[in-house]
Amino acid sequence: MSAEQQIISARRTYNQWVANETLEDFALRYTAKRARKWSDIRVANTALGIVSFLALEAIGGAITLQYGFINSMWAILVVCGLIFLTGLPICYHAARSGLDIDLLTRGAGFGYIGSTVSSLIYASFTFIFFALEAAIMSMALQLLLGIPLHWAYVISALVVIPLVTHGITSISRFQLWTQPVWIILQVVPLLFILYHHGEAVTNWTHFTGAAEQVSGQFNVLLFGAAASVIFPLMAQNGEQVDFLRFLPRKEENSPKWWVALIVSGPGWTLFGILKLFAGSFLAVFALQHGVATELADDPTHMYLVAFSYISHNPEMALVLVAIFVIISQLKINVTNAYAGSLAWSNFFSRITHSHPGRIVWLFFNVAVALLLMELGIYHAFENILITYSTLVLAWIGSLVADLVINMGLGLRPRKIEFKRGHLYDINPVGVFSMIIASLLGILGQLELFGPTVKALSPFVALSTPFVTAPLIAYVTKGHYYLAREELQHDMDQQSHCSMCKHSFESEDMSNCPAFGCHICSLCCSLESGCGDRCRPGANLHAQSFGLLERFLPAAIVSRLHSTVVHFSLIMLITTSLMAVLFTLVYVSSDYDTPATAGLVQTALVQTFFLLIIVTGVLIWLYVLAQNSRLGALEESQQRTALLSREVVAHERTTRELQAAKEAAVSANQAKSRYLSGVSHELRTPLNTVLGYAQLLEQDQELPRKDQQAASVIRRNGEHLADVIEGLLEISKIEARRLDLHRDQVQIGALTEQLVEVFTTQARAKNLAFEYLPENGLPEYVVADEKRLRQVLMNLLSNAVKFTKQGGVTLRVSYRNEVARFIVSDTGVGIKPEDREKIFEPFERVRNAETQFICGTGLGLTISRLLCNLMGGDLTLQSECGKGSSPNYS
Repeated sequence: MSAEQQIISARRTYNQWVANETLEDFALRYTAKRARKWSDIRVANTALGIVSFLALEAIGGAITLQYGFINSMWAILVVCGLIFLTGLPICYHAARSGLDIDLLTRGAGFGYIGSTVSSLIYASFTFIFFALEAAIMSMALQLLLGIPLHWAYVISALVVIPLVTHGITSISRFQLWTQPVWIILQVVPLLFILYHHGEAVTNWTHFTGAAEQVSGQFNVLLFGAAASVIFPLMAQNGEQVDFLRFLPRKEENSPKWWVALIVSGPGWTLFGILKLFAGSFLAVFALQHGVATELADDPTHMYLVAFSYISHNPEMALVLVAIFVIISQLKINVTNAYAGSLAWSNFFSRITHSHPGRIVWLFFNVAVALLLMELGIYHAFENILITYSTLVLAWIGSLVADLVINMGLGLRPRKIEFKRGHLYDINPVGVFSMIIASLLGILGQLELFGPTVKALSPFVALSTPFVTAPLIAYVTKGHYYLAREELQHDMDQQSHCSMCKHSFESEDMSNCPAFGCHICSLCCSLESGCGDRCRPGANLHAQSFGLLERFLPAAIVSRLHSTVVHFSLIMLITTSLMAVLFTLVYVSSDYDTPATAGLVQTALVQTFFLLIIVTGVLIWLYVLAQNSRLGALEESQQRTALLSREVVAHERTTRELQAAKEAAVSANQAKSRYLSGVSHELRTPLNTVLGYAQLLEQDQELPRKDQQAASVIRRNGEHLADVIEGLLEISKIEARRLDLHRDQVQIGALTEQLVEVFTTQARAKNLAFEYLPENGLPEYVVADEKRLRQVLMNLLSNAVKFTKQGGVTLRVSYRNEVARFIVSDTGVGIKPEDREKIFEPFERVRNAETQFICGTGLGLTISRLLCNLMGGDLTLQSECGKGSSPNYS
């Protein structure tokens, strides 16, 4: 199929800009082998920078204070064990394939558009935890510097941006430099506490939480509630993957590579367990040292108590706490911000076919996190994590089930494909598994299946995909993993993208039938006008209506393309999303009295319905504009297709014309060689004839009659020689073997020589010869002097030869660096229908009244050809009975 799309310069310039990997850090694309330049240890150290985050201590402290040590301990051990087990296959396949978590999700059962949901979940995880970590850092800044909390939020958010702009390059350097300081400040205060207060451990292990009803006993409901708070940390494996994809490929599967993978990948949970327990211990310790219950689970206040054992000076302890908190939170938030910029890039590139650059989404992610901090997210983080955990677990469970079970059973291809041009937009294996698991988890949280299922609903959401994913893959026979086979055989290991002109490895390239060339995965993602020609039937529109056509009549399906249906669908999704957000706001708020709760509920309901009206108008305008745009795009594509076919036809015609031209040139050259050969063959016997004729003409012993016959032979022989010379000249001109020179020809000297020669010839025939030069002639003109002289002599010779009475005039003028020669005579003139014939070879023009014949040679033919070759022109003005005036310029 021929290409119908054309690569425009604006698109190429844009795609070249966003392909700058110095800043992009391989966002939206395969991590090239050349980018995996850091050692295993360097990459592992960078990935392990996340274990510094103090949200672990906050979570550990919060669940212990609420649910007691026993329930919290089991929740920490069980959940972290599950995070390790689920993280191992994710980290392994991502590191081996060089893919971030979003690209991995695409190929592992979700499809190109299906993974947008997981991208949104993951992006939400990054800004939620960014906000939590920055809020902790802000409290430390407030305690240390006394600045208002909302300004501390701004500082905590903005300080991260310059550390993340250059991706893993700057992040790895920052993690390396801060790691020793952080380890010392993390460990030393705990050792001091254990040294001075050994009994604190006993107090901690016997601590009963506010919600614990039976002291020191395991309670499955409290265990489930505590586990719900920890489970969202499972998304942290995604941030590990964003760094582990840079593990060096050359050391893959070596013991060193496996150690780096496990320790810095799912192994972060080993450090996470220690920090969760540290937070649990310090919260109880702070509570027993007089810290208020609402502040005891705040890491800043926890470590302020701990550092007071290192220094009895309160100000010094406060400085140490602030340094420790700031370093810890910066180490995790550079990771959160970086992972968020990747997640938002992936999400919006598929929705909008636009990618303004990863840095734009870095600012966006930080801005959303800052807004959450200003809204007081830290005080409601436990409720947020519980609500959020179901979606995270449904996504991760579906992803792991596909990588482990489906791949192990051969229900899916071995290769994890991530490029848009090779994927279905929706793969039901991952998408439907996640939907089913999410619904079951949400219904469980709503206590529809009883309090026990509510407490264990995260486990339900995580385990469900291990049944549904292989079942769906088996039913669909793995059909929706690949929309077309990879064609690697026609690409080199390094290939140039025809759109952005950058060079990429073959794993990052696709063949694009719309443009008829190879393009990189990023340019493929950003293309919106190709109509998915590379994967017909695999885009979201085709898949959706293909599914509907199986269950509904064709007439009903055709009506679903209407503007009203599109509006209704978007309105339903938007309204549902607003309803969920308003519900979360209502549920997450604390109310002093039922009356206050009622007022808030009424206000939220009224606001909700007002927003529905405004949103409906905006969506209707959007749908109309979108339909108009799609109509214009379709019309443009049709015209482009017609133009492309015309271009192809013109190209074919051009090739045929070029072939005909080359054949004509070859034939012309053959003819010229033939004429040259014939001319040389004729010249030898002709010279002999002319020689004998001249001898006979001069022989005084011959009778006069014989001498006259010899003269006739000589004159005709000379004419024949002139014709032969003319043929040779024409053959040289046609074969382009005629040498032309750019000389500075002195006009005065040339014309004086010609006037001297032809004045004598004219007087011999009793004709007048007049030379009329124009005033102001230049000293010289640029031309080939030999050929210019030849043309003028031909014209003057013909004028003198064929003029019987009167005279011949030569005029010379000069305008705009062009010299013009006009040769006029008072001959009989030439009829209009015969004027072009005199320039054709061997054409005879007969004047019926005077029996005058002209144009029997090649002089004028050669003169016009020479004029054209020199860039000049030769024209004729003539009137019967008055004469002719050839003009040469």
